[in-house]
Amino acid sequence: MEGAVSSKFAERLAVAVGEDSKDAGIAVEAVYRPGGGKVMPPSFPEGPYLLEPRWVDGEERRVVVLDQVPSQANRVEEALLAARDEGRIELPLFELRAATSRGPLRLTSLQFPHRYADAYLRDSTVDGERFDRSAPGRRLRQASMEDARPLYERDPGSLVFGAWDSHRQGRWPKFARVYASSIAGLDPKEGKRRGGRMDPSNLSGGIDDKANAEGDWAYEPGGARDFPREKRLSVIGHGNIAPSEVHGGVTISEARRSGWLSLAGLGRLRFGDAPPEAARLARACLAALALAGDRLAFGRPSVWLRSGCDLVRVSEELAFEQDGGGREPWDLTAADAIAAFHELRDKAAAAGVIMSADTIVLEPIRSLAQAIEYSLTKAAGEE
Repeated sequence: MEGAVSSKFAERLAVAVGEDSKDAGIAVEAVYRPGGGKVMPPSFPEGPYLLEPRWVDGEERRVVVLDQVPSQANRVEEALLAARDEGRIELPLFELRAATSRGPLRLTSLQFPHRYADAYLRDSTVDGERFDRSAPGRRLRQASMEDARPLYERDPGSLVFGAWDSHRQGRWPKFARVYASSIAGLDPKEGKRRGGRMDPSNLSGGIDDKANAEGDWAYEPGGARDFPREKRLSVIGHGNIAPSEVHGGVTISEARRSGWLSLAGLGRLRFGDAPPEAARLARACLAALALAGDRLAFGRPSVWLRSGCDLVRVSEELAFEQDGGGREPWDLTAADAIAAFHELRDKAAAAGVIMSADTIVLEPIRSLAQAIEYSLTKAAGEE
C-alpha cells in the first residue's frame, strides 16, 4: 500500500511540473500551539525580536518571527543528512574530514553555508588535488542557468534551497531557492525575566589574568566590586552573577508555518541538451526531494526550534495550489516522499539525467585545517 501511494505521488509530481500543468505550487500550512507556555524567538541586537504586521486569514495581525527561511532550510538539510546517514535516502554528498586535537571533524555539503559554492569546498582537496582543479570541482563549475545537470548530479540541494558562488572571481549563476518555509507566532506579547547564576560556595574575589583560566590562574582575595570586570571570578565561571533583565520570550495565541514549493521556479531550471521528458522527470525528482526533506523535518507531532521554543502541531495540510484558487490536498508521509524521490530519480536517470548517490571525501588545505583547529581549541567562547 505504501508503495502504491508513493508511485501515485510520483506520477502526480511529474504531471505538476509538466508543460500543460494547472498547478502553481505545493503549499504546506500548519498550525501549532506553544509547548510550555512562552516561546523564545531568535533574538537580534536591535530587537530583540523580529516583530511585524502580516495579513493572516484576511485580517492584519501582529506576528513575531520564530524561524526564518534560511533557518528552516538548514533544518530540512539536517533532516536529510540524518536520513542519509541512516540509509533511508540515497543522495550524493561531499564530505570534508579533518583530524583535530579534539577528534575527527565531519562537515558535509548538506551543512556548508553556501552549498556547492562554499569556501569549505574551495579550500579542500580531493585525492591531494585542490577541489576546483579536481574532476568533481571542474564539473560543478560548469553549472549554468542553461544546464543545471552538474548540480543535479552532485549537489541537488543547491537547486532546491538556492546557492550563489559569491566567493570566486567572475560572474557565476545565482540559483534561486524553489522551496521556502517559515514559522511565525501570532499576537505576541513580550515577557520579562531575570537571569543570573548562583555559585553554591558563593565564591568572591578576583583573578590575575583570564588567559590563564585553563591553566594556573592566581587567586586574589576581595569582593567583586574590588576588581574590574575583566578580573572578576565570574569571567572564568566562578562566583555569583547578580540577576539582570534578559530576553523574556513571548506568549502567542498560536504559531503558523507556511511552506511553499514553487513549480514555476522548478520550471526555470534547464538541463542542457537532455530530452524534454528527462528534464521533466528531473524537475519532479527535485520536487520530491524538497518534500521528502520537509516531511522529515516537520512531519511530526512537534517541532523543536531552540531552547524554550517547542511547538506542538494542531493541524497541517499539504496541497497542490492550482490555477483559479483550487487546492488538492495530499496525505504525504516522509517514507512516501522518499520512495517517490527514488522512483523519479531512477526514471530521470533512465531518460538521460543522472543523479549520483556516492560520497566524495575531501580534506582541508593546511590553512583551513589550522583555522579549524584554532576555532575548536583556542578561540574565545563568545566568538
